[in-house]
Amino acid sequence: MSNRRLVCLEFGPPENLTFEDSPVPSPGPGEVLVKITAAGVGFFDGLMVQGLYQIKPPLPYYPGSEFAGTVAEQGDGAHHFKVGTRVMGLSGGSFADYICVSEKDCTEIPPNLSDEVASGFCANYSTGLYGLQTCGQLQPGETALILGASGGIGSSGITIAKALGARVIAAASTQAKLDLALASGADAGVLYSKDDWRSDFRQALGEDTLNVVYDPVGGSISETAFRCLSPGGRFLVIGFASGTIPSIPLNLPLLKQSSIVGVDWGGAAVAQSNLTRGLLKNLAQWIQDKKLKPAPVTVRPLSSAPSALAEQIGGEVIGKLVLKNEA
Repeated sequence: MSNRRLVCLEFGPPENLTFEDSPVPSPGPGEVLVKITAAGVGFFDGLMVQGLYQIKPPLPYYPGSEFAGTVAEQGDGAHHFKVGTRVMGLSGGSFADYICVSEKDCTEIPPNLSDEVASGFCANYSTGLYGLQTCGQLQPGETALILGASGGIGSSGITIAKALGARVIAAASTQAKLDLALASGADAGVLYSKDDWRSDFRQALGEDTLNVVYDPVGGSISETAFRCLSPGGRFLVIGFASGTIPSIPLNLPLLKQSSIVGVDWGGAAVAQSNLTRGLLKNLAQWIQDKKLKPAPVTVRPLSSAPSALAEQIGGEVIGKLVLKNEA
C-alpha cells in the first residue's frame, strides 16, 4: 500500500506540480495516522507553490494545510481518538492519501458536518469567529459588510456573522459569486466591480448603520468600504487576496470615529495555545445546535489538484475549494 502525495519540485505555476508514491507513514509518539478523505485549499497554498509567499519552504515541498479524514492507526501514547474516528485539523502536506499528525492538533468532526466541508473548516471558521467576535466585537442587531464574500474566508464570515445575530451585506466581484454569498446566508449583496458600488451599498444598507467591515481582499475597494462605515465602526483587516495592500488615509479613522483592527488568528494561536481548540469547540456546538450553517464548498478530485489550484489562482473557483480523495 502506497501513499500518493502532491509534490512541488520547483516553484512555478501549479500545472508543474506532480504526484509521487511513497510508503504510508507510521505515526510517532502522540500522533495518529489519518486516511484523508478531503483537503481544503487556501489562497496560501497557491502562493506557496509559486514561491510567492513571504517565506519560501525548502524543496521538495508538499502542499496542503487543512484536512478531514479517518483515524487509521494510533501511535504510542495517542489514545484520545480511536481508530475509525472522523477528525479534521491543520497540517502541512495534506494533499495526500495519508498523513501523520499530532492528535492534539485534531478535532473530532461533528456528526452533522460532511468531510468535504470539515476539510476546509478549521482555518477559515477560526479566523471568522476570532475576527468578528473577539476583534470586531460584533453584536446582535448590528450590520456587517463582508468583502470577497464568495471565497472561503468571506463565505465563512457570512455564516458566523449570522450566527452572532448580525445583518450581513455581501460584496463580490461577479453575480455568480454574489449568488453563492446569498446562498451562504447573506441578507443582501452588492457588486464592487461596479464603479458606483458605494451607491448600491447605501441602498442595500437602508436606514441601518454599518458597524463592521470584514476585509480579506484589500486593494482599491478597502478605502471605499471604510468610507461606508458609520461612526464607531470597526474595519477588520483579514488579508490581501487582491495582491495589493491598501493605503487608507489616517484622517479617515479620525473623521469616521472608527477603528482599523488587524485580525491575525494564526499569530494569536501561536501565542495562546488553547485559542483554536476553544474556537473550534464553540463552532462545533453551534453546528450541533443548528445555530451555524456552514457555507457550501466547491469539490474537485484530488487527482485534479494542479489544474484546480491554477483555476483558484485565476479567480475561476467560486466558494471554498476542496480536494476530495477518490480512493
